[in-house]
Amino acid sequence: MAANDATGTTAGAEVMRGNVYSAQCPCRDLLGVIANKWAAMAIGALADGALRFGELQARLEGVSPKVLTATLRRLEGFGLVHREVYPAVPLHVEYSLTEIGHGAVGPMFALRDWAESQYAVARDHADRVDVGAS
Repeated sequence: MAANDATGTTAGAEVMRGNVYSAQCPCRDLLGVIANKWAAMAIGALADGALRFGELQARLEGVSPKVLTATLRRLEGFGLVHREVYPAVPLHVEYSLTEIGHGAVGPMFALRDWAESQYAVARDHADRVDVGAS
């Protein structure tokens, strides 16, 4: 096996697992994308199938068109979402999860379930220490 270089990679090989705490870890970019609340919710909303922009925005109550557009572009840029344009009048665009996007669904749903089950306790604690909502 080849020696590791300073970035935690092996020459010509994939990044070593478990090095996410290193500042040089390239997977931090992907973690930053999926850790965004709107990205996580978009992945969850697309888990059941393709949606048009307006349908997705309606599912994600509170997201602005500008933020949703930026979120979808970022997810598409990292290969988690596929954007399909259908040549029709009016233009018809659908968003769907790619194979790696579907791979994120399980962890996202697990995190959602955890958040729903722990929200009351966390909110109570935040209220006592005056953190506020965000």
